[in-house]
Amino acid sequence: MEKKDILEKFSADPDKYYTVKLFQEQGFSRVSCAKCKRYFWTLDPNRTLCPDDGHDTYSFIGNPPTAKRFDYTQAWRQIEQFFVNHQHTSINRYPVVCRWRDDLYFTIASIVDFQRVMGSKVTFEFPANPLIVPQTCLRFNDLQNVGITGRHFSSFCMIGQHSISTPTQGYWKDQCIDLDFELLTNQFGIKKEEITFVEDVWAGGGSFGSSLEYFVCGLELGNAVFTEFQGELGRHTTLDQKIIDMGAGLERFAWITTGTPTAYDCCFGPITAKLLDTAGIDPDSPLLKEYFIAIAKNFERVNSIADAKKLAIKATGLTQSQIQNTITPLENLYMIADHLRTLIFAITDGALPSNVGGGYNLRIMLRRINGAITRLNLGIDIDDLIDTHINYLQNTYPELDSKRSDVKQILKIESTRYEESKSRMAKIAHRLKQKTDTSPPSIPELITLYESDGITPDYLKEINAITEVPQEFYSKLSELHQSNNPQKDDTNSQAGLQLLHRQLSSANIPDTEMLFYKDQNPLQFEAKILKIVDKYIILDKTAFYPRGGGQEPDHGTIAGIRVTDVHKHANIIVHTMYTKIDSTTTTPTLTTNQTVQCTVDPTRRANITKNHTSTHILNTSSRKVLGSWVWQHSAFKDTDHARLDITHHSSLTDTQVQQIEDTANNLVKQNLPITIQYYDRGTAEQKYGFRIYQGGVVPVKSVRIVSIADQDIEACGGTHVKKTGEIQLIKITKTKRIQDGVIRLEFVSGDTAFQYTEKQKVDILKQKEDYVLKAEKEKQRLQQKQDTRQNISVLLDQILATNSSHVSATTTTNTSNKNQTLVFQEIHTKNKSCFTSSSKYNEYFHTTFGKKLVAHDPEFAYCAIFEAVGGSNKNNRTIRVIAYCGPKSDKNAGVIVQKIASILDGAGGGDACFAQGGGKDITQKDLAISTAKSMLIK
Repeated sequence: MEKKDILEKFSADPDKYYTVKLFQEQGFSRVSCAKCKRYFWTLDPNRTLCPDDGHDTYSFIGNPPTAKRFDYTQAWRQIEQFFVNHQHTSINRYPVVCRWRDDLYFTIASIVDFQRVMGSKVTFEFPANPLIVPQTCLRFNDLQNVGITGRHFSSFCMIGQHSISTPTQGYWKDQCIDLDFELLTNQFGIKKEEITFVEDVWAGGGSFGSSLEYFVCGLELGNAVFTEFQGELGRHTTLDQKIIDMGAGLERFAWITTGTPTAYDCCFGPITAKLLDTAGIDPDSPLLKEYFIAIAKNFERVNSIADAKKLAIKATGLTQSQIQNTITPLENLYMIADHLRTLIFAITDGALPSNVGGGYNLRIMLRRINGAITRLNLGIDIDDLIDTHINYLQNTYPELDSKRSDVKQILKIESTRYEESKSRMAKIAHRLKQKTDTSPPSIPELITLYESDGITPDYLKEINAITEVPQEFYSKLSELHQSNNPQKDDTNSQAGLQLLHRQLSSANIPDTEMLFYKDQNPLQFEAKILKIVDKYIILDKTAFYPRGGGQEPDHGTIAGIRVTDVHKHANIIVHTMYTKIDSTTTTPTLTTNQTVQCTVDPTRRANITKNHTSTHILNTSSRKVLGSWVWQHSAFKDTDHARLDITHHSSLTDTQVQQIEDTANNLVKQNLPITIQYYDRGTAEQKYGFRIYQGGVVPVKSVRIVSIADQDIEACGGTHVKKTGEIQLIKITKTKRIQDGVIRLEFVSGDTAFQYTEKQKVDILKQKEDYVLKAEKEKQRLQQKQDTRQNISVLLDQILATNSSHVSATTTTNTSNKNQTLVFQEIHTKNKSCFTSSSKYNEYFHTTFGKKLVAHDPEFAYCAIFEAVGGSNKNNRTIRVIAYCGPKSDKNAGVIVQKIASILDGAGGGDACFAQGGGKDITQKDLAISTAKSMLIK
């Protein structure tokens, strides 16, 4: 369904879709734009062009049409006051991290606050009707335009004016347009002749409706969408709930009243003046007004922002010096202010810069900030800018103040990582630069370069590796990472389950009574069989908890047959049996409508239940120890182990792990009560906030809230203990960083934790014993080495002084203050050749002795054959051979070793002076010894 098709149909019947009471009362005329043919409503009889094509586009710059002047926060107070006076409830903004939708990372419009997805249907849940909300929204598809056009932001405040039209509450088109018209004319003092309404349509999520955009001096201030249809055009039906979705830009309201060259000048408060003063730029310079008006007029009419800039430069006659010294620095300063404000909101609401998911956009914005600060070389203090932003915004958004230090900490860590990666980035970029003269990188290549190495196209442009940042780079990157589609458990992949689900979808089977949610949760119960398919059984009631929310299912028996899995299809619980249920099995024959005895395995249930409550305890403990940015990313709870994945910027230290464990066990020792209550989803969100969504989106209207006293409150469908003391003990067994920004905590609780602790004690004791034994062996080795070194000299003297057929040298040394007699034996010498196969000597002795012997007398040759044990395997025996031959010896070490090694079915290597080798054929040891003797002792 194309938007243009809907617009064509609606515009053909304006009385049905666009004509409102105000137009008739005030005398608005409906005109078709002489250029684009779109229809608009105006009080100016001479107007023939719509606002997008009109000559008055951005004419308010330097000449605001309002009677009053308001900056960003003041403009909100004016709007809020107006709507509250007209019976609207003013509510606080929702988080920019959209945790109530599993298809979005960030809140992109104010209406998203109230959209809830249930199956394939989108419903609207308003906490008040009508209402007004200053909703901060994040959009990243226009990052390349931020700071340049004067009006593009990565985050902006969408003033949400929302109403559900019912017979007793809310309102519809006439009253909506009346209110918006009165807001402009009475509250802001804009002449009614300056206001133009443009016909448009909106479609999304299967629903659609007409809309009226309202403009002043060519600037769109708001868009009132009237969502009333669903389905395909021509076959559509009217919605049960007709929704007013009016979104107005707060930044634009401030801009229209101040008439500054850009919206940035009036929307960032003192931070803009501080940055411009630091850079020595005069914001009131006439050239800025002319330049940004030219940018605004040309932007929508050309293919890229680069083309719009060229036209603006030509139209205003800017010199290269003015561009370099004023325009370019100004664009960077505006970008810094915008991106930093966005990061403050995102981190405050629990998002982290990373290389996964929505964190991509946050990281790339911070890297753009860091790159700009480096380019400007102005000594900008980010911490000071954070304080300036928050101080200005905290009256409207008080929650920002409490997260001030968290924002600084996260950005400091990220900035440090960026600095540490610069040298690596420079090498990669340099290689790319050498290739780009003939073949500039494509957008997919640039995206890969950023995702794999963190190199932004802004950085490449800065070092002249590319000439321009491609227009579509940031929008393409945003498309890749704007949706949040977590992997679902693939528990329904079996053919039998798929067949069963198809049958359940068409069968008239009532919902299963879920006994596991009863206050008195029975582990033994009777139930009636409603359906049997293959090895799957459906009962009218069950106490078996199904797989879900990261919790493994209960096991047990039905009529004595083992239950190996349990899962949920809508509100029907399906039990997987150990074997197929039919007359061919030896198990009892089961039939539909039969009443059966059922038993849930109590030990498994108790262990999984303790692990689930422990997950909640560890989650809140991690947040207390690490910081407010900690959220549950995912979790898994089984009978003998569990894991919790949390959002955190760095790997955990041993101290942090111990602090988390201690904090968790302190909550266990306090024996805190755990209460479970059901709330309407909207009530739960308003009462407890969106931190209840730790385990993900809740796709039901009634929310089950699990509270551990006032320490942790979450929406959760799992099983839990009554008091924390039942857990007894929690032990973290392992932590690791599984992806950027996500840390995994593996843990055990209850009896399993005690078993783990006992095993740890045994392991620690063994480690101590091994350490002592190893230390003793090392001590002995060093002593032996010292003794060997000391006595080699004595033995050398005796061998060099004699040429007998056998030497037995005896010497007494002082070892550890004790007299010890060492006897050297079985070293055969003749004709200046020595050989030994004695087990008395080790490899250190042979290499040291042989080296020194040939050094003292270069005519000598030395060969040793000895047995060695390989590694920890005592059966891995080998025969080693080492040979030294002095340069004046008539023997060749390499020849000797290769000959002996071949006898041992092995190999050797070396040269004429030194060689070593061996083999594993120990049966040939005697032959190897006799051969060596014959080669040396002739």
